[in-house]
Amino acid sequence: MKLVVLASGEGTNLQAIIDAINSKILENISIEYVISDNPEAYALKRAKKYGINTILISKSNMREILYRHFKLVDLVVLAGFMKILPPELIEDNKIINLHPSLLPLFGGKGMFGLRVHRAVIESGMKVSGATVHFVTADVDAGPIIMQECVPVDPYDTPESLQEKVHKVEQRILIKSIQIIERGNYKIEGKKVIY
Repeated sequence: MKLVVLASGEGTNLQAIIDAINSKILENISIEYVISDNPEAYALKRAKKYGINTILISKSNMREILYRHFKLVDLVVLAGFMKILPPELIEDNKIINLHPSLLPLFGGKGMFGLRVHRAVIESGMKVSGATVHFVTADVDAGPIIMQECVPVDPYDTPESLQEKVHKVEQRILIKSIQIIERGNYKIEGKKVIY
């Protein structure tokens, strides 16, 4: 199964996918391209280190480049990509997103990074977590593949909560890719059954 990974930042989730491929946890899977909208994204350096093709996009060429490259792969993985995809790119593609909360809570436009963790803490929630879901035209509203919880402790800051959530993000991202690669799942409403 061929992947394209979109990332805007450090690329730690990209690294988790690379490590899972190299250790044969993810078999028969390759990353064909890493695409970023941020020329400073460390994800691009990570990709180059492993000989993975990298592509930098801008607002003006995003649609064209993404459309062309999405057609060349089996799965698109949004791993810390900070742009909302144009709806016409979503219709015909298998795209998954990693979100740092237990969707449908704390999702939607503008909810990313520390904003999510700050909102969780301010709400008084006792648990948070991460979600991997299929991407639909409605932001963070696609069928949920996998979620995992972490406790929200009284002393947590947005940064400390982010660190806890990040530890489970990588695990559920790899498991979700495995589920999709095996193909033994079905979508029922807002859930993925496997």
